[in-house]
Amino acid sequence: MADGRPVVVVTRLDDVTADLVIAELNERDVPVVRLDPGDLSSSVTMDVFVGGKGPEGRIATPTRDLDVSQVRAVYWRRPSPYTAPVDVTGAEALWCIDQGRYGLGGVLGSLPGAHYINHPWRNRDAEHKPAQLATAARCGLRIPPTLITNDQKCARRFADEHGPVVYKPIRNTDYTDAQGRHLNIWTAEVTPDAITERLSMAPHLFQQRVNKVCDVRLTVVGGELFGVRIDGSSGLDWRLHYDQLTYSSVEVPPDVARAVRAYLNAFGLDFGAFDFGVDQEGRWWMYECNPNGQWAWFPDHITEQITRALADRLQHPGVSR
Repeated sequence: MADGRPVVVVTRLDDVTADLVIAELNERDVPVVRLDPGDLSSSVTMDVFVGGKGPEGRIATPTRDLDVSQVRAVYWRRPSPYTAPVDVTGAEALWCIDQGRYGLGGVLGSLPGAHYINHPWRNRDAEHKPAQLATAARCGLRIPPTLITNDQKCARRFADEHGPVVYKPIRNTDYTDAQGRHLNIWTAEVTPDAITERLSMAPHLFQQRVNKVCDVRLTVVGGELFGVRIDGSSGLDWRLHYDQLTYSSVEVPPDVARAVRAYLNAFGLDFGAFDFGVDQEGRWWMYECNPNGQWAWFPDHITEQITRALADRLQHPGVSR
């Protein structure tokens, strides 16, 4: 008998990655409800009762009506931020935003029996880079020597002892200039002399540079691993050189495969996008794992495999592959 319960895709309107998975689910005749919590103040209504059976009731969008007790799986992608009604400002607006985040967000995080890729609270836990590195090391992954500090002397000493050293932001956040233009902080090599007293303004992450021959983006969906070798970057951070890159599938070493699965289990994740550098001896060094990373820019034959794997997990959440 067919399972009529829907898959809920939590994301904003302009999410090409989610579009691919939704299209695949549609091809399989799996019901889908697309929901953006950022629309709560304008076009989403909720009526949820919590009693002895857990959440019951409905969440409605302009095109869908969702029974919260009958959700098969949740694909948590890139929802837009919670907002207040346009005519509400100041403290009242902040109050409305918090009520939405903990009200609708709390319901969406408590759907009975639903399988999450990934649960938003697990994503939040796994976004902390110090926790990523500590967990990776505990699970058997190689990580470069790393220092997190706001002390100039300590940072300079680390750069002297472990150079060449690179700087990375601990978290990528919205960063704009005085004109409101978005700025990005990319991974860059730093010398001891470049580290100034301004370091004391916030913690900074310094890491020994890996003498790499290529990069690898390893996307993991459930038990399936999709390793992609990235070549052609003329600089340290390949994200600055997309037009130069080439991609090829690569086999994942058994020790790395075991370790990344242990890593996801440690955080309670079903999906992860790992970034590695591979050195001249063929050793894989983990830089980070984005629990909600992108993958849809790969060549079609790779993207299609990941799309099908995600659709499989959402359509048949209890089946291991």
